[in-house]
Amino acid sequence: MADLLALLQPVVSDRESLQEFIEDLEDLAPGIENDIAALRRSPTDRALIASLFRSLHTIKGDAAICKVEVGVLICHPIESLLSRCRDGEVVFSALLAEVVLLALDRLELTVEALNTGRAIAHLKLPELVSGMEGMATAHGDEIAARAARTIEAVTGFKPVQAGSEALTVATHAAPADLAVDLRFFRSLALQLETRSPLFKGRTDRLLRLALDTNAVAGNPVDASQLEAAVYMHDVGMMFTPESVWLKVGKLTDEDKRQLREHPGHAAGLLERMRDWAAASEMVAQHHEMPDGGGYPAGMLATAICPGAKILAIVDAFEAVTLKHSHRGQTRSLVRAIAEINACDNQFASEWIAPFNAVIRRMVEH
Repeated sequence: MADLLALLQPVVSDRESLQEFIEDLEDLAPGIENDIAALRRSPTDRALIASLFRSLHTIKGDAAICKVEVGVLICHPIESLLSRCRDGEVVFSALLAEVVLLALDRLELTVEALNTGRAIAHLKLPELVSGMEGMATAHGDEIAARAARTIEAVTGFKPVQAGSEALTVATHAAPADLAVDLRFFRSLALQLETRSPLFKGRTDRLLRLALDTNAVAGNPVDASQLEAAVYMHDVGMMFTPESVWLKVGKLTDEDKRQLREHPGHAAGLLERMRDWAAASEMVAQHHEMPDGGGYPAGMLATAICPGAKILAIVDAFEAVTLKHSHRGQTRSLVRAIAEINACDNQFASEWIAPFNAVIRRMVEH
């Protein structure tokens, strides 16, 4: 077993070297994701396996040079597994792909946390590394089961099955006097979707996740108000230059300032309409964070309304799946789940369990 202390309490001996490793990892990650996407289609392609092996070997070497021991510990068992794939002993399967992506995601989150002084215990690195070590030495017919157990141990979810991420549109019976407004709000959300092909279907995905998360918790938030908030929360983006909110590259300080105004635009519209005060509050607060690190008001957990807390989680979940789309491959559902559950200060803890229950039902049935 790898050094447990190094996984639970990694030491940063050189800040400059850590930053150098983070930059190297950012450069290599897109190629790894592209190779994995290609291997899903051609799992026996030796050239692709060799390319993926070289990338992981480079990350491991960079980690050693930069004295980021946790990077070496995470990469080593993956390297061993890929060596067996390269030798034809093991087939590169969809489950193996998910484990490699999960390990890459955990490594990214770990070095980001180390760079900012945040805790990493919730990332479950010992479970990840021990699971991968077991896979690296297991008989070929045992690897799939071990991979599934590793994914579940680290994320809390059974592996995603092909096609399981499909969603149906959630509906509820809105009062007749509100239904007309909701149809109008929905039309605005669908207009927002036309601004980018990446947004296609996001309204219905967000609506299903939000309403189901609320339902699992016993419907403490009025469903019609929550539906309106889902439709309207990003409509304010349309009052911001598209060159800013559709930007792929790094945002400037001015870009960030403009983006942070978008909740106020949509909340202001709702506030001026009869019957939608609660939805307005949700929209205004959906970028607030329990630790006070959000915007626009820097509110603490006790001041943020429940609907905004739900919206923050489902909106971030959707964003994570799109975050690296410019690399040529959308993040897998497992990786999105892992990242949401790893953000211990960004979301209200009381809503994580209901959200997880919804996702678990979605991916397991």
